[in-house]
Amino acid sequence: MSRSWRDALIAVLAGFLVMAAEAAAGLACAGAGDLPDGAFPRVIAAVVVMAAGGSVEVSGGAGFLVGADASLSVLPLSVSLAGALTAAYCFLRPLHHRAVARPRELLARAGPLVLLWLLALTGTALLARQDFGISTGDSPIGEIGELLDSSPTVGFRADLPATLFFGLLWILGLLLVTLLVSRRAPLPAGLVRFHTAVRPAASATVVLLLAYVVLGIGVGVVVAATQGHAARTMAVVLLGLPNLAWVALTVGFGGAWEGKVEGPFGLPMPHPLDQVLRGPDLSTLDLASLTEQDPRWWWLVPAAAVLLLATGVLAAVRSPAHVRAWQHALHLGAALALATLTVCLLARVHAQFGLTLLGIGDVDSLSGEVELDPVLWRTVGLAIIWGAVTGFLGALLARPLRRRGRVEDAAPPNP
Repeated sequence: MSRSWRDALIAVLAGFLVMAAEAAAGLACAGAGDLPDGAFPRVIAAVVVMAAGGSVEVSGGAGFLVGADASLSVLPLSVSLAGALTAAYCFLRPLHHRAVARPRELLARAGPLVLLWLLALTGTALLARQDFGISTGDSPIGEIGELLDSSPTVGFRADLPATLFFGLLWILGLLLVTLLVSRRAPLPAGLVRFHTAVRPAASATVVLLLAYVVLGIGVGVVVAATQGHAARTMAVVLLGLPNLAWVALTVGFGGAWEGKVEGPFGLPMPHPLDQVLRGPDLSTLDLASLTEQDPRWWWLVPAAAVLLLATGVLAAVRSPAHVRAWQHALHLGAALALATLTVCLLARVHAQFGLTLLGIGDVDSLSGEVELDPVLWRTVGLAIIWGAVTGFLGALLARPLRRRGRVEDAAPPNP
């Protein structure tokens, strides 16, 4: 086995093992370990498929008695982030300590990784399928189902073609972002000149996103230790913490989201957020609506301001000394806008499940809908402004600090 295939195999195995372990821990905290028929490994597989960009379809019914309308579109970003960081580290580790790499070498390393990743995703998707019976209690469905021996069921299964397509986009996007963000990853000689414009701002923005996740972990641990419901809180931390932390970032700098929560189901989020969205109509989730529930949510504003300014300083410190303040503003504005757009696309939630009795009416106790979408123009627009302002101020604050020298143009080694 060549070195590139061996390194790719290590990266894929490590990435999937970390995602599976994180998903298993989160699902166990959520109580999924008690699922019947040995379904726990299959639920883990479904979460890993979704985390890797795949598609899982939900279905249900009870013969001619009940019709089902079900859909699920949510990314468990804690699991995604764990797998992405692990796979990216394993991909970059053999490439460190060089400034330049030939395009052919990068393709030779990326190709086996992509192929093995898709093979592993295929195996996981084939495992991600299960059907469950639904306890209906004293509802009309339960009574009629007992008479006709036809109980409602709900199940899930991975959509293999969609999973492979979106999984391919996921791994290619991860490799591209890894090369753009990592300050130690080599680039082809023709792209080295873009190092100054892209990498300092991009890497600082990634540090910002990770800082919000770390802060979210701290808050989650405190809440679990002091507010009760420790298992449920840790399930949110292990499965969907970035979904909340990055929404908090966007709300902190003035962004907004729209959504609604109906029925017995809900979003794994703090109670004030659920209260804002609870209802049959779309509601706006922003600072104004949150502070109506609890004034302490205003702390999101100074938290965002301080961390964004620190991001501007970090980007300036990591940039060559000749880069001017207005260039820092331009670079960080663009980086934060792209990061915010990515967060908005990844953190969207759409989930719906409804049972209709004999096609004439919904069973309210078993029907629900959850929806959360970003207000893109407002959120991304404010990200550009905040990035430009904090990039400019960060450049001014970074002037007394030790600065790096100019990045020298590197040439590819002689064959």
